[in-house]
Amino acid sequence: MTDMQTNRFLLELEKTRRDINREIMNPEVQPLGFEHLHPVVTLAARARLAYLKELLEMAKDADGLPTGERIGALARKREAYEELAAATNALETAIDRGYLDLAET
Repeated sequence: MTDMQTNRFLLELEKTRRDINREIMNPEVQPLGFEHLHPVVTLAARARLAYLKELLEMAKDADGLPTGERIGALARKREAYEELAAATNALETAIDRGYLDLAET
């Protein structure tokens, strides 16, 4: 396969992926505006804050290594933050790639 054939193939693959994602996702999600995205970003920011506050409190209270219980609490907050950040990024990617419609402004 030549470079030109490979590039054509990859362009067609990208178009197919975009069309399928849009066909599946777009009917299920209302056109998005900032009023829909603000709560999503706020949720991720609150989860980040909770994670960082847990760390700072742990460091302030630490007299040696934190207990397993404290580490577990930190891990749960990290997991929540990372999950919400990943979901927010996935939403941004879906918008960027044209899978979802945007509301008229």
